[in-house]
Amino acid sequence: MKRIYEDMAYGDRPIQERYWPSTIDTPPPEYPELDGELRCDFAIIGGGYTGLSAALTLAAEGADVVLLDANVPGWGASGRNGGLVSVGSAKMDDEDIVRKYGASDAQVFFDAERASVDLVEQYLTEFELDVDRHSKGYTFVAHKPGAVPAVKEYGEEYTKRYGLPFEFVPKEAMAAHGLNSPDFHGAVHLPIGFALNPMKFIFGLYRAAHQRGVRIFSKSPVTKIEQTGGYVLHTSKGRVRAKKLIVGTNGYSSDDMPGAMSARYLPVQSNILVSRPLTEDEIQAQGWWSRQMLVDSRTLLHYFRLLPDNRMLLGLRGSVRVTEQNMSATRAIARADFDRMFPEWRHVETPYFWSGLICMTRNLVPFAGELLGMEGAFAAFGYHGGGVTMANYAGALIADMALGKSRRPHPDLMKRAPRRFELGLFRRASLPPAFAWYKLRDAM
Repeated sequence: MKRIYEDMAYGDRPIQERYWPSTIDTPPPEYPELDGELRCDFAIIGGGYTGLSAALTLAAEGADVVLLDANVPGWGASGRNGGLVSVGSAKMDDEDIVRKYGASDAQVFFDAERASVDLVEQYLTEFELDVDRHSKGYTFVAHKPGAVPAVKEYGEEYTKRYGLPFEFVPKEAMAAHGLNSPDFHGAVHLPIGFALNPMKFIFGLYRAAHQRGVRIFSKSPVTKIEQTGGYVLHTSKGRVRAKKLIVGTNGYSSDDMPGAMSARYLPVQSNILVSRPLTEDEIQAQGWWSRQMLVDSRTLLHYFRLLPDNRMLLGLRGSVRVTEQNMSATRAIARADFDRMFPEWRHVETPYFWSGLICMTRNLVPFAGELLGMEGAFAAFGYHGGGVTMANYAGALIADMALGKSRRPHPDLMKRAPRRFELGLFRRASLPPAFAWYKLRDAM
């Protein structure tokens, strides 16, 4: 496989100190490795939110589906993210989306973003999933005084998009909302969304797909894809012959599996730190008791929330390598951010730290469409950190395309094949200078 990060990124080391497995009190779902040859209507590569949502959509229509995953349930981004269910899957402002793609298609995209939250809600209800849900919408906070106008403007754009009110919280009122921190200077509460335990969610989707008859195989990485009228997927011990193909590998994709995706996606590392449980006295000392999920206004943003068991979760972007040295350095940065944001918790241990790959596109919007030069093959990727929500929706979109149906808002801008990144296989080299500029701009 042609992958652009160090080998360590695709192994178990980045999740050795992951928090989510400690929250699971039942055995995780297990599935066999593919051994032998199978035939099916639809083959899916990737067992994250994208692949499972596609599988559930197809199976609900009575389709014969085989899903292949390179690892075990919950290994990838779907089992290591921050658990934020919200709109926001593009790396482009609303005005820019309207300017580039036109007001009509932009509105379809905004409708799709809202529908993506509704789809997660539907899955939780339909499959009766207990995912430790909390947070009423989400909160966007200004990381410096100069960012307050932009935060308020975001709230106004939100109201224009969805017709829903936002609540502005000035700096002097944040403590009364349980958001006391010297690092933040105002906030807007936004009503769409909530937080969940991503590992409980992904395990629930696996069990639902299995119950619907999807044939699932773990530890079965696809090593070769043949186009033969349909598609033949090769693994180390077996083959799957399918009429149509769906690819849902997002940040863990390969430039040659299939080649149509080469240089059209850019994995970016995201990292999460989780504290020990805080005591009630510690929570009161800091004045941070809100259960809202939050994102700050930095370009290299932080995302954070007080979990149901009183642990603080803090996520951050900005690292560009996956090595022992880099993980150690990033953990130190995360801890310094934690101490600055919550100074009364400087003594609090943070025993959990892990990382994973999100995915960007050159178009700066998600892709959910047919792969170039591969009739009957569809892919979805590039959620820009919003994969808990949009990955499920995009998976359902491409499943509908494969079925020849159109049942959900599906903007043309998401159907367009993403442009190739200019540096091709070496595109990760663009990240250090970009991140250096973002850090400077965030500090200005």
